[in-house]
Amino acid sequence: MRIGKEKVSRIPLAPVMLAFSLAAGSLALAPAAHALSELHKIPGQPNDQPAQGSAQGQSQPQGTTPGVPMADPLVNSQNSQGVDKTPGTQDNSKPVAVIYDINKAPEPVRKMRQQIVEAAASGDLERLRPLMGAGAEQTQVTVGEPTDDPIGTLKDLSGDPDGDEILAIMLDIVSTGFVHVGQGTAEEMYVWPYFAEKDLKSLTPPERVELLRIVTAGDLSDMQEFGGYNFYRLGITPDGKWKFFTAGD
Repeated sequence: MRIGKEKVSRIPLAPVMLAFSLAAGSLALAPAAHALSELHKIPGQPNDQPAQGSAQGQSQPQGTTPGVPMADPLVNSQNSQGVDKTPGTQDNSKPVAVIYDINKAPEPVRKMRQQIVEAAASGDLERLRPLMGAGAEQTQVTVGEPTDDPIGTLKDLSGDPDGDEILAIMLDIVSTGFVHVGQGTAEEMYVWPYFAEKDLKSLTPPERVELLRIVTAGDLSDMQEFGGYNFYRLGITPDGKWKFFTAGD
């Protein structure tokens, strides 16, 4: 026993304490490092912003004033002279002209768009009904099977019981630039917003800001990963028929 005590007494105290401290420190740090490695994004949520535009949880778009008619929001500060931009389409096959001057659209298109603006700004969803046609020419509000009651469907898609949110989204959509697509075909259409025909990965800073007036940053990130714009879009035929107001690709 004396020999054992002598051996222990010869071990310097400082190295022992240092070794113990290092060991204790490594034990304390290991769980912290592991915890940091576990911090990752939830799938489908690229940032902390709530998703917008789903059928169950759309949030109020920015930049709208429900109840106040919009005289001509397409002639805006970005392009008050009506000069067209020419971004690429989603498949980058050819450029498409983005139009901000509503006067460049045919008179029937201008008239229908203005009626939609006035009805949406009134806050009364029913005022859209006379604009939606009937039968085979009824405005499409869902992707896939047609609905017998487009107004009821829009109310169900809205985040509030009265449909105010969907009206606000509609106003924001027709306040952007638009595109003329399908010239010379049965699918010829004037479509809002132009992002429906735009490669989102090539957005300029002003275009990103314009899109973020409609969707959240999280939505934009998801769309870029998805490969295209998939929020609401609105189409009017050259003869002034309101063809669709749908969300999806």
